[in-house]
Order: sequence, then structure tokens, then C-alpha cells
Amino acid sequence: MMALALALLAASAPTTPSAASEYVVTRTNATKVDLVAGDESAWTGVGGIKWGPAAYETSFRAAWNEAGLFLRFDATDPNPWHTMTTRDEHLWEEEVVEIFIDVNRSGRDYAEIEISPGNVVCDVRMASPWPNKSMDLAWNMDGLETRVKTRKGAAGKTTGWTATAFLPWSGFRSLPSATAIALPPKPGDRWRFNLFRVERPGGKAAPEQDAVEVAWSETGEPSFHVPKAFRDLVFAGPR
Repeated sequence: MMALALALLAASAPTTPSAASEYVVTRTNATKVDLVAGDESAWTGVGGIKWGPAAYETSFRAAWNEAGLFLRFDATDPNPWHTMTTRDEHLWEEEVVEIFIDVNRSGRDYAEIEISPGNVVCDVRMASPWPNKSMDLAWNMDGLETRVKTRKGAAGKTTGWTATAFLPWSGFRSLPSATAIALPPKPGDRWRFNLFRVERPGGKAAPEQDAVEVAWSETGEPSFHVPKAFRDLVFAGPR
């Protein structure tokens, strides 16, 4: 495994899996409307991380301001699909992009946000570490907003999908692990997080057939709910 020594700067080029020990979240003056809409100009200068095989390559960017945390995933996927139209506690039967956010760096209590190509969202609280993890399916992040749009190439052919999200600081306050930290965060504050993508080429009929699970931070283990999968999420100052 590549040494975990390279820190990502806000405007750096995308990295490869396991290449960095931290991701620096850009402080932004862009509006929530533009960031959630996926307006590329609003994301200019926000450095990203990238991982996965070429057929399902995924990139991630994040920014923050006094209102909350903004996320963006750009997923390569020539044939995105979904089966649900409402919040789905069985989202693991679909293809998704995911982020885990450990606000107090405990490794024991963190938020999990999953987004599908159909903008089906699952926001759950993970209350204990793997392998004895428990999911609080009743937990919902208050004020969470997400949007998904299909990406197309120059010839009009589908090439993938973009998922954006707004996670307000007020939403994090409902996590027991967030009661002892300052919200909103300050420049220099460090949380922990990890990212991965689940692709299910077999679709709803065979969700586990040839399923592809790829993480930015590889662990060599059959789960990404393990402490070594998490990296530092560092809040930067104004750009």
C-alpha cells in the first residue's frame, strides 16, 4: 500500500486510492443553490479525490461554509438504474455512493449517507464498530438536501451521474457524538470520514451478481466500517 503521507490541498489534482491521509475541505463563498445544483463554476478550485476501475470511476469533492457541509460525487456509469422512489432502508440492494462522517473521531458513532442514481437517500446512524455495528434506521439528518443528475458525453450518450448534497450543521447536532464538539466547525478542525461506491451490474434481479465495491481508502478487509478505512477531514480557511 502506498505510504499515507500526502496531504490534499484544496485545489490539488485528484488522488488515487489510499494516496492521502487527509482531505482538506474548501471554505467557499458559493451559494447553496449553485453547489447543490451541481453548477461546475461553483465548484471551481475545489480539489477532489478519485478512485475505482475506469468503468465505474468515482470522484468526490467537498466544501463548507457557516451553513453546512456540501458534497459532490461524479460517478462514471454508462447504465445507471434504480428501483425505489422513496427513502429505502434496504438501499444496499441498489448501486450507491456513500460517505461516513465521524464528527468526534471516535470510530464508534458516525453518520452514513448513501445516494443512488435515482436520488434515493438513506441517512442512518452507525452506533458501534464493525463487526458488531448497529444501524439506527430511524435517524434522519434534519435539513439534508440532495440532488442527482445524469451526465452525458458530447454525443449525448449517458456517461454517469452526479450526486450533490447539503448537510446542515443543525443536522449533525442530532448525533450523540456531536454533542461535545463545536458546530459549525472552525478552520483547522479535524473530523474523520471515508468514501466508497457500490455498483451492482446485475440490477434488482441479482443485486449481488458481480457486485463491485470500491473504496477510496482501501483496507484489504471485507468491510469499510473499520477504523483504518477512515481518514482525516480537515476544514480549511477562506479561499
